[in-house]
Amino acid sequence: MICLQNRPRDRFFCGCDRWPCRILPSTIASSWKKQMRTRTSVCQCLAVMMFIVAGRSAFSADRPNVLFIAIDDLNHWVSHLGVHPQTKTPNIDRLASKGVSFTKAYCAAPACNPSRAALMSGIRPSTSGVYDNGQDWRPVISQDKLLNTVFMKAGYKAYGAGKIYHGSYGHSDEWTDYFSKSGGSLKRHPSAKDNGVGGINFCPLANSDEDMPDFRVADYGIEKLQENHDSPFFLAIGFVKPHMPFSVPKKWFDMFPLERIQLPPHIEGDLDDVPPAGIRMARPEGDHAQMLKSGRWKEAVQAYLATIAFCDAQVGRLLDALESSKYKDNTIVCLWSDHGWSLGEKEHWRKFALWEEPTRTVFIWKVPGMTPEGIRCQRPVDYMSIFPTLCRLTDIDRPSHVEGLDISPLLKDPAAAWTEPALTTFHKDNHSFRGERWRYIRYADGSEELYDHDADPNEWKNLAGLSAHNDVKQSFRKFIPAINAEEQPAARGGNSGRNKGNGAQKRQKPAEASSNWQENVSTSRADWT
Repeated sequence: MICLQNRPRDRFFCGCDRWPCRILPSTIASSWKKQMRTRTSVCQCLAVMMFIVAGRSAFSADRPNVLFIAIDDLNHWVSHLGVHPQTKTPNIDRLASKGVSFTKAYCAAPACNPSRAALMSGIRPSTSGVYDNGQDWRPVISQDKLLNTVFMKAGYKAYGAGKIYHGSYGHSDEWTDYFSKSGGSLKRHPSAKDNGVGGINFCPLANSDEDMPDFRVADYGIEKLQENHDSPFFLAIGFVKPHMPFSVPKKWFDMFPLERIQLPPHIEGDLDDVPPAGIRMARPEGDHAQMLKSGRWKEAVQAYLATIAFCDAQVGRLLDALESSKYKDNTIVCLWSDHGWSLGEKEHWRKFALWEEPTRTVFIWKVPGMTPEGIRCQRPVDYMSIFPTLCRLTDIDRPSHVEGLDISPLLKDPAAAWTEPALTTFHKDNHSFRGERWRYIRYADGSEELYDHDADPNEWKNLAGLSAHNDVKQSFRKFIPAINAEEQPAARGGNSGRNKGNGAQKRQKPAEASSNWQENVSTSRADWT
């Protein structure tokens, strides 16, 4: 491998995997290096250097494209991760078989708005103060700091569709083009009992796939992959499903017969050893109590599985378009889900908590010329890695404000040494760390949870109170952010999701299903946020 960018003083090429290492023939590089070593004439040296300068400009058009696939509210229920035995995700699994899938990947925050704001800006929630859905990120994160802006300034065309930023605050203005149409009216299928249980909305639809907003978002991505481009592109495609309502055409529900549905692992009294700060996040008296009373837990799981399967099909359409395009050999694929989702584990539903289910994500990379095929990386990473890694892979200078680690060494060698834990934050001073074996949670009031995933993958036994594990806890505490910014104010009309860990803020009551759900399922703003 060779490089023009970060070479030692006595060499032209550094040997890394950045552009243009992957596209320059090593024979040419060898010739250039030999000329410089022999230093036959000043003129020859100057000629070579002028060729390099001109070459950098010429090669800029050959920099890799990026297909950036975002999925809303998808937890780790994909087949290749082996969590829920009934999930069906052949297309996401196909991508994993062609690249590197991270088995311990975690969001920066377990809510749509702060997770996406952090990922797209490279600024942690603890630095920006954007911790929850009700806090507008725009006053504290300027447009010039956003990933799509950085790509555009580097000469890329930036195309977007669907949900990339949190819908309540729209998308950034810094795009070459953005498709944001949501589609028309969706009708509840006659077989549906109602709209779900309390705030957990689900029902089959009497529509076709083509009626779904995500289908149209995939169409846009397919069109862009079929076009001729005279410069590299950053194509961000954001799928809303499986975000609630868990409502997709009925054929997807039929793939998961209700009588065969398996509930996620759960035990009685799971919250008995959880500190009050964690229980306030779980709110067992809310969604979970209603679900148990209704007797419809399996229906909710069925609906979530159906919605995942529908989403997977749209991912498949997009991947098929890439494979049949002329860009397939020069396009980086990065697929991510913005956070996890709980369906009754630890008596909790939705995201808005710091345990495994609300924080663990699906995270897959395929980098031509770098990633091995079908490898699962066991190293713990979080989404602050995305911005710096994309900069590295596309030879874009990393902006000074970007936090997080470049994971390109793990893309090249998934077994490479790695010492940092993944970090997830939900509201000020509430942090959750994930290492290869342990999860450590520290709340704003100083209370703690500690779980040994080797012995307890479901996080049923909190070991934080055992002195034998003090060293383990201390090993994580050194990674607590030095800056823990004050909470940004709630935007007018914004819903701040869940309680802060210290109980200082009450969660707003979930919006009731609108009356038109009796006939129609809205695909307006609520379905995109």
